[in-house]
Amino acid sequence: MLADTALLLCDLQNDFIHPDGAYGRAGQGAAEIAAIPARLKPLADRLREKGGWIASTHFTLFTGKQGEPFIDPHLRHLRPFLKKGDFVQGSWGHAVVDELAPSDLPVEKVGYDAFYQTRLEWLLRKAGVKKLLVAGIVTNGGVSSTVRGAHVREFDVTVLEDACAAFSRDVHETAIAALRPVAKISTVAAELAKLQ
Repeated sequence: MLADTALLLCDLQNDFIHPDGAYGRAGQGAAEIAAIPARLKPLADRLREKGGWIASTHFTLFTGKQGEPFIDPHLRHLRPFLKKGDFVQGSWGHAVVDELAPSDLPVEKVGYDAFYQTRLEWLLRKAGVKKLLVAGIVTNGGVSSTVRGAHVREFDVTVLEDACAAFSRDVHETAIAALRPVAKISTVAAELAKLQ
């Protein structure tokens, strides 16, 4: 049994990945990002069969009056297309993509590091998780920050380099190289082989 292991899905949400999501509507997709759910599904399914956990981080735009999202100035500058209704808790866009759902341990987050001001560490500890297999987007943002956050909290972290992506291959590869001192680097196929 793999009760101490979780596949951590970083921001693999409809609003990021699905063509009808916020990024898709804005033409902000990338083939490398779109390919992740199908590549990762066999590992997620096997991990579930073996008693492991699926945890997920959900980038969230919390709302104020009249449902207007609180968007940090730097994010508004980078992603001016974000609008009311995007990344709202409980919405279709906020949910994990269908191929990888359901998540056993979903956590909302507002920044890059999924441990920052969230209940992620508490949930993982209560579930008995000691090992994390990390996948998601973007490698140089939420993935890198969350992996470092897990490392300093003494989780055994493995990054699935072919189940992470950024909007540029070079940026992805640089981020993976920078994570080598704090995490093991593996692939979906290598981790699947370990679960046979």
